[in-house]
Amino acid sequence: MRPFDTLTLMQFIWAFLAILGFSIRSNLKGIKIIFTALSGGLCWFFYLVTLYYSESVLFSVFIAILLVCIYSEILAPRLKTPVSVFVTCAIIPLVPGRGLFNSMQLYIAGDNLQASKTILQTLLIAGTISIAIAVVSSVTNLINKLMNRF
Repeated sequence: MRPFDTLTLMQFIWAFLAILGFSIRSNLKGIKIIFTALSGGLCWFFYLVTLYYSESVLFSVFIAILLVCIYSEILAPRLKTPVSVFVTCAIIPLVPGRGLFNSMQLYIAGDNLQASKTILQTLLIAGTISIAIAVVSSVTNLINKLMNRF
């Protein structure tokens, strides 16, 4: 799979539509629905492109979440919406639900070694997501404090 082909475009559209539905279900109104859906699509697109070039899942997740959080930090004040609304919707495509499900299935089946490997990978992805969000939030707060000081 190349980073800029029709498969990537289709996955962007599916992520966009999934987050569009989630935004409607979350009672978002107006143009915010489109921008949150766009953030979900962009998150998946950034993930795929970074994964193609780096071949590291954790690095790809980190870069994708970092870019989407920057997008959310820029967009949220303009739409007078909390940043967490955009970030929560944007990270959904990368939340490792499948890994958690697979690890539970493996534990039930009795394959404890493989289950432990899968749960470790899942926890690493979840930790990477939270670290990327914390980095962008901290840098944004620092920039805002510096801008208010001068």
